[in-house]
Amino acid sequence: MTDTFAAQLRQLSAAEDFLSFFGVPYDKAVVNVSRLHILKRFYQYIRQEPHLPENNEQALYQCYRGLLIKAYEDFVKSTPAQEKVFKVFQDADGHQHVTLQNLKATLPSQGGTVPSYTVPAVPTASHAA
Repeated sequence: MTDTFAAQLRQLSAAEDFLSFFGVPYDKAVVNVSRLHILKRFYQYIRQEPHLPENNEQALYQCYRGLLIKAYEDFVKSTPAQEKVFKVFQDADGHQHVTLQNLKATLPSQGGTVPSYTVPAVPTASHAA
């Protein structure tokens, strides 16, 4: 990858930046729901690509563009929960499990502590201006 292409890529941060840079048309609704998933999947596809072009910016651009389209299309056809890009979705299908034993352990009678917090006072009608 040449410095020019690498420098341009370093300037990109949002999913919309990448999609625009690579000329990929996109639906804002899809990107709003899946932006981080798209970028992570794009990165995964780049890492899995066995033959990235070297010393040819145009070929590398086209390769990356194809991988970005593939990553974006994954989330047009599916959901982040179904694609399981992030660990939270990989563990137990995105469901967090709390056992009864874990709940019991938080009871003061079992030596656990219950978080305390102060409930803000609610203004009464007599204090309203």
